[in-house]
Amino acid sequence: MAFLRAYGGRSPQPIGGWSARATAPGAASTPAELPEDGWAPFEVPGTVAGALRAVGRLTDEAAQAIDGQDHWLRTTLDTPLNGAISFEGLAVVSDVFVDGDLRATSSWMFEPVEIGVDLPAGAEIAICFRALGPKLAAKPKRSRWRPQMIQPNGLRFFRTTALGSTPGWSPAGRPTGPWRPITRIDGAPAPNVDVRTSYANGVGRLTVSVDLRADAPSPAMAGAMSTSPRRGEVKDGGAASHLSPAGRGRREAAGEGADGSGTSRGGSVRCAGVTGELAATEDGRLVADLALPGVAPWFPHTHGEPALHGLDIVLDGQTLDLGRVGFRSIEIDRDTDGHGFGLVVNGVPVFARGACWSSADAVSLGGTREAYEPWLRLAHEARMNMIRVPGVMAYETNDFFDLCDELGILVWQEAMLANFDYPQADEGFREQVRREAEHFLDRTQTSPSLAVFCGGSEVFQQAAMLGAPPELWGGPIFDEVLPGAVAKLRPDLAYVPNSPSGGALPFTVDRGIGHYYGVGAYRRPLEDARRATVRFASESLAFSNVPEDISLATAKLAPVVHTPDWKRGVPRDMGASWDFEDVRDHYVELLYGVSVLALKREDPERYLALSRAAVAEVMEETFAEFRRPGSPTRGALVWLLQDLMPGAGWGVIASDGEPKSAWHALKRAFRSVQVSITDEGTNGLGLHLINERAKLFEGQLSLTCWRDGETPVIRASSPVVLARQEQKTISAYDLMGRFFDISYAYRFGPPGHEATSVALTDKTGETVLAEAFHFPTGRGDARRELGLSARIEGDGAARALVVSTKRFAQSVHIADDGFRPAENWFHLAPGVEKRVALVARTGAAEPDGVVRAVNGLDEAAYRGE
Repeated sequence: MAFLRAYGGRSPQPIGGWSARATAPGAASTPAELPEDGWAPFEVPGTVAGALRAVGRLTDEAAQAIDGQDHWLRTTLDTPLNGAISFEGLAVVSDVFVDGDLRATSSWMFEPVEIGVDLPAGAEIAICFRALGPKLAAKPKRSRWRPQMIQPNGLRFFRTTALGSTPGWSPAGRPTGPWRPITRIDGAPAPNVDVRTSYANGVGRLTVSVDLRADAPSPAMAGAMSTSPRRGEVKDGGAASHLSPAGRGRREAAGEGADGSGTSRGGSVRCAGVTGELAATEDGRLVADLALPGVAPWFPHTHGEPALHGLDIVLDGQTLDLGRVGFRSIEIDRDTDGHGFGLVVNGVPVFARGACWSSADAVSLGGTREAYEPWLRLAHEARMNMIRVPGVMAYETNDFFDLCDELGILVWQEAMLANFDYPQADEGFREQVRREAEHFLDRTQTSPSLAVFCGGSEVFQQAAMLGAPPELWGGPIFDEVLPGAVAKLRPDLAYVPNSPSGGALPFTVDRGIGHYYGVGAYRRPLEDARRATVRFASESLAFSNVPEDISLATAKLAPVVHTPDWKRGVPRDMGASWDFEDVRDHYVELLYGVSVLALKREDPERYLALSRAAVAEVMEETFAEFRRPGSPTRGALVWLLQDLMPGAGWGVIASDGEPKSAWHALKRAFRSVQVSITDEGTNGLGLHLINERAKLFEGQLSLTCWRDGETPVIRASSPVVLARQEQKTISAYDLMGRFFDISYAYRFGPPGHEATSVALTDKTGETVLAEAFHFPTGRGDARRELGLSARIEGDGAARALVVSTKRFAQSVHIADDGFRPAENWFHLAPGVEKRVALVARTGAAEPDGVVRAVNGLDEAAYRGE
């Protein structure tokens, strides 16, 4: 059922005052057997690892030891409670006691548990999180395949996250504890509400159903994660039930008959300025069906406005607050050959670009708006319009989806299934997965940002790579259980069986959904981004991305790249003889013609600068190929958005929240009004223009070829007009109107220039909207005096840095401990003044930094007044 924010002005309240202690496995079966000493305060929601971190005791050894102990939590109620207690997430195997009686058990992390109670003040609530290590060891070790990435193989029997179980790229220690809130629900329960939205031909449609029957499942309300009919195994007189007699009594006290028919009730639905009456049905429900012609639809922010509309229900004088809804349609474009995959939102094709989510906090698994907001706002600032939550992570709370709704970011959500040969023949396991999926889809009913539900990550790929025949890649969970849940609860979503899937082999990228690492892990040339004919890359371009110096200083990481501390943050695939720093090093050598080994020994500072520059260059060039008109690619997501721990991880944002060079490159590559360049060999340069906006674009396109970094040998310009959502390619030869070996393909003598710059401006030619650059002979490692200069303009939030150069400057980068540049690692043509907004960090006083370029010997210092 839909997620309720409040009912009649009330909402669940957190239960606090928790303390915790660890024991040997099985040392106590009930709270009465526990000693009174050794208890310490514990913050809920939270994890055992998070509690250790809070007191400075989280080491690798301590994190790994968590699995080998039972962990007990307890608290007492400070006031009476006649209602229910909701445990919104318990990781992983847990027993719940109320005043010493076992009231519920839970065996998977994503299962919410609700217990109906009638308790006095001082009643004790206790939870035991049973040691997972012995249970993993006791599970059968035989399977048709065994992944190396997630360890141990016994995890396939437990519904838990892979975080903490992926040696090589995530912190040690599996999440253990109440990772989601524990709340009290006082009084009678709220009614159950179902919400469906759709959008077609300019008309939004809202269907609302209120279930008044006494045996209906409880709603997800104000932070509670579940709506499934059964929440864990709730012990009540020896029989499992969803609500205890106390819970059913609360419904009867609210005026509902025991037969579920209830008393005569009426109500109305309000949304987007329209009110509709709820009409009674024969089965005890109230239903309203509203048509909303002309309602503002929800779009991803790159293509329009993410319009949201408040929704509430008035029922017998009580208001049910359901937050805000959006109206949008999702269709899948399979291309003319039937093998593609692209999203069409409200009839508009959308190139999906963004990154894969890891976690707001890999230790505590924080799920609040405050935890999510910095990361998602940076994703929005980088013009990302999709975030993928992979099957190796964890389901996020409704706060996550609220923010994506508001920011206009599509969500590709996966079931938490990854890599393993799961026991799909086990009916109980299939039932667990069904309930898990239905619970998630229920509580996100009103979220327009949720666009794709996928069966998981690399299950099909793992099977195929280890030699399993095609009939073993999928199974009933992916073919029946999950698509059935989507069809039942969120028919407005696109369903994908697995990521990757759809090709002759799951991991080929020219059909369906692919994981593209041709450019990246497989060290293919940059031209492979076109040659591979990628259709949709749900993950791609993984590099060991070097953080900025400020992040290295915060993490106390010295730039000595072969120390254990440094290598700890460098991701790697278990069993491989290389890591992702080796991948990045390959492209540093390819682009700049240097010896990485010599740089590491002799000039580590330059090594890091070229490392940051290289990944930015590779990402921009790859997305230029993906997004060009005529490309078969309909979307690509980078692996990952944020680092899970300090160091040169996969994230395009460091673990401290500081953007890396890759983030800045993606921000440029993802512009809605865009120009990019591809090298077409003897056909010269292709200049690719994109207008994703819903309005006509009129502007100027200009091109300049530079010799010796300062002399323009070719200049050309032309007005351009792009209709709404139009793309076009212009040959540089057409723009110049004559032959010039702009791509240095014909090679009649020495090259006539070293760089080409292209700018797309507004009609006046004064405001630059997008730029692109090409280096016909490569970027090289030569350095010279550039004549860089920088000055501060404006004050307060309008403060900016104006940068200019006398000679062409490559990969210009700004370092300022107090202020983050809104754009960094950019190229700068001579005679151009570039204004870069400065974003103050916490505690910043005045700007005080330096500007450098990777091809420059000089630098420009600046300082605010």
